[in-house]
Amino acid sequence: MSEQQTGRLYGVGLGPGDPSLMTVRAVEVITQADVVAYHSARHGRSIARSIAERHLRPDHIEERLVYPVTTESTDHPGGYRGAMEEFYTEAAARLAAHLDAGRTVAVLAEGDPLFYGSYMHMHKRLADRYPTEVVPGVTSVSAAAARLGVPLVEGEEVLTVLPGTLPEEELTARLATADAAAVMKLGRTFPTVRRALERSGRLADARYVERATMDAERTAPLAEVDPESVPYFSMAVLPSRVDAPRGGSGPGEVVVVGLGPAGPLWLTPEARAELSAADDLVGYTTYLDRVPVRPGQPRHASDNKVEAVRAEFALDLARRGRRVAVVSSGDPGVFAMATAVLEAASEDPYREVPVRIVPGMTAAHAAAARAGAPLGHDYAVVSLSDRLKPWEVIAERLRAAAAADLVLALYNPGSRSRVWQVGKARELLLEHRAPDTPVVLGRDIGGPAERVRIVRLADLDPAEVDMRTILLVGSSQTRTVRRGDGTEIVWTPRRYPEG
Repeated sequence: MSEQQTGRLYGVGLGPGDPSLMTVRAVEVITQADVVAYHSARHGRSIARSIAERHLRPDHIEERLVYPVTTESTDHPGGYRGAMEEFYTEAAARLAAHLDAGRTVAVLAEGDPLFYGSYMHMHKRLADRYPTEVVPGVTSVSAAAARLGVPLVEGEEVLTVLPGTLPEEELTARLATADAAAVMKLGRTFPTVRRALERSGRLADARYVERATMDAERTAPLAEVDPESVPYFSMAVLPSRVDAPRGGSGPGEVVVVGLGPAGPLWLTPEARAELSAADDLVGYTTYLDRVPVRPGQPRHASDNKVEAVRAEFALDLARRGRRVAVVSSGDPGVFAMATAVLEAASEDPYREVPVRIVPGMTAAHAAAARAGAPLGHDYAVVSLSDRLKPWEVIAERLRAAAAADLVLALYNPGSRSRVWQVGKARELLLEHRAPDTPVVLGRDIGGPAERVRIVRLADLDPAEVDMRTILLVGSSQTRTVRRGDGTEIVWTPRRYPEG
């Protein structure tokens, strides 16, 4: 006699609530199943069962999986997680008994079974032991967007889906950087989500959707919703920004944004949020090219040597009510656009224009991290460009820093029109540093042509240095070490020798 075959497990997505939004496949599976399982709270009512009710047969075996707790308060010795883990294990065992007996089991799930659904806990415990099929369903996010009647994401926009249970700081950061977003699991988390939307500057755009496609459906601007009226089955939606109006509706401002040394991986969440929220982008063409193009967001590019003109242009836009992001490589306050903007903003007619600075990863820190820890002790930062200050001043500062035995980060070391400064700086430094002092050459850090090398100060070749290179010159204490994998690192001890 052949061994009895096991039953088949189905995770059945029911859609957002309206029974007519169930898929044909979902109906087929439910009507043909031997066992229909569904989760419920202690009161025994199940939204999942109510959606599928018209397809249940009198001879269906119904397995009601009743949550032991619905909040994180419990007397279970393992706390909330322990109570839920025990519940899921017991529920899976009940379903396994049916499957072992050869019965087909359909586990009902609102929305989609693997999208924040309870079914996934059964799936993880049973799918490796029994034949399994997951039947996808229309998600609550899709339903909410449909009921609002607005595009959720368009073009190159990215949709961010967040649980409202995240900490407020995390929610704020993610909402600030999102093109479009849906925040689920509101209920008691609604006050936190509302504060996060307000702090991220997105509250005015946020829409509220409650029980999408169900009889008690409600939609409203989220700012107008009473927190006491919000159930668990509700959601905050930030729809597409593509056609959203920009600028002119309030006071303007200029935000100088540090992009870091290279592409989007080096952007801080704060910088990303400011770029997304800006009405206009202003900056040097090469730096603007790092910022994603957004429909309806003008980009005003200019040459690298017109910082003052660029600053005044941005401030003029802000005076007309525009929110302007001036982009700057690295950190905007380090040999970059922050000073140019603040200089102009300190004079009439721009004194009343709000100006903020958003920091970025500096080229010095990025290069140092790639090489090891050469900036581990005191260090000085000097620009070798004599376009805005005399070479005599630069030379005096190099001598002073070298005499003080400081590590040096040298910005703007060379260009097509400045070819001798690196060689002269090497000569000055060798008056105070040993020939074998390590020098880090970091070029295009974070970019496609990234190259990091460590050379002796005496061997520093000016021909190998250009405007995309930063130099980190060690102190008398800086060390180079070859690691077991053959890589060479450079570091400066935190402790300086006495005497």
